Amino acid sequence: MDSMKFKKLIIVGLTAMLIGGVAITSLATQQVTTVEAQAKPKSDWLHTKGNKIVDGRNKTVRLTGLNWFGYETSANTFHGLWQVSMKKSVAAIANHGFNVIRVPMSVALVDNWRIGKASRDTPNINYAANPELQGLNNQQIFNTFLKYAKQNGVKVIIDIHSPSKDGYQSDTWYDDNYSTTKWLNALSYLAKAYKKNDTVIGYDLKNEPHGQAKWDTSKAQNNWRYAATRGAKAVLKKNPHALVFIEGIEQYNGDYSWWGANLQGVKKAPIKLAAKQQKQVVYSSHDYGPIVYQQPWLQGNFKKSVKAYWNKNWLFIHKEKIAPIFIGEWGGYAKNHTGNNLKWLKYLRSEIKQDKLSFTYWCFNPDSGDTGGLVNDNWTTWNGSYKFVKSALWQTKQHKFIGLDGQVKLGTHGVERP
Repeated sequence: MDSMKFKKLIIVGLTAMLIGGVAITSLATQQVTTVEAQAKPKSDWLHTKGNKIVDGRNKTVRLTGLNWFGYETSANTFHGLWQVSMKKSVAAIANHGFNVIRVPMSVALVDNWRIGKASRDTPNINYAANPELQGLNNQQIFNTFLKYAKQNGVKVIIDIHSPSKDGYQSDTWYDDNYSTTKWLNALSYLAKAYKKNDTVIGYDLKNEPHGQAKWDTSKAQNNWRYAATRGAKAVLKKNPHALVFIEGIEQYNGDYSWWGANLQGVKKAPIKLAAKQQKQVVYSSHDYGPIVYQQPWLQGNFKKSVKAYWNKNWLFIHKEKIAPIFIGEWGGYAKNHTGNNLKWLKYLRSEIKQDKLSFTYWCFNPDSGDTGGLVNDNWTTWNGSYKFVKSALWQTKQHKFIGLDGQVKLGTHGVERP
């Protein structure tokens, strides 16, 4: 029975029985309280069910958000704070209907947090726009960001983007300076540090494995499947309620895709964890159009080849109900929403809406060289990219944006998780 209808029935019964005495009134009130408690869980942790991401009541939710980068670079914090208010930016993101923010970080950054050496070197922060950030180290700035996200009903996914803090997308989760062990330590530290904060709903274990990264059943150092299994266990040991997002690789048996987008290996060798941990696994892919690179499947009359590429590399995971699929990055310059790039954008948007997929659009930042951002160079004016992606955001039939928080509505125009 629908909980809201049940609540109404109880209230009607309460009105009819008021003459009967205080004891009956008290009992009815307890029943209402019980129903409301069931309808609004105190925490917002998510898990999976088949190819869906669900909440504590097993109700399907959709993560429809954006990326905001900078923490993986030498800036040591979000890009744009040299110009705009972090508080106002988070509010604007929520008000435009994005219910989750994916935040790239480096192992180097988190390793410093782990050993208690969070940096105060945050160049170019405009303290006139961000007076509350004066004197804070970069972890304290991130914690302030989480506070603003919570106030606006926005959730956060932390993405381990690179080993070193130079923004360089290493093909593996380790490099000459940061080992697999340090990567695992970083994941463990984050999961433990934020295990009581359900604003941080999950961890993208490694951005875009490619190059030498492979997917098989071995324990080779460069085997992403083996490393991802260890990474997922490291997170879930510290926080069994977090989602773990596992991207693909670049090529499987000589078949190439975008970096991190090839999940063909899941057919024969999926990630295998204990039953409860398995429910926290979400596979993730990235997808771009010809504006980024003229891939073979993006040339000519490519509608069929694009869909075939998706089905072969990652969409089968959703279609066959193996697990949920999360598109962690997709996007492109608003000014280049023309020709084949516009066709690709429309194809993917249609697929997202049709299958109700989750995603984080790349990106909020206007300083992304390949794609531009959802806002212009002033960091406050939302552009054609937003107009394009708006219809794909999770929203009611009345076009109210839906958040992932059960108690706080999404921004000033949205609603909380139903």
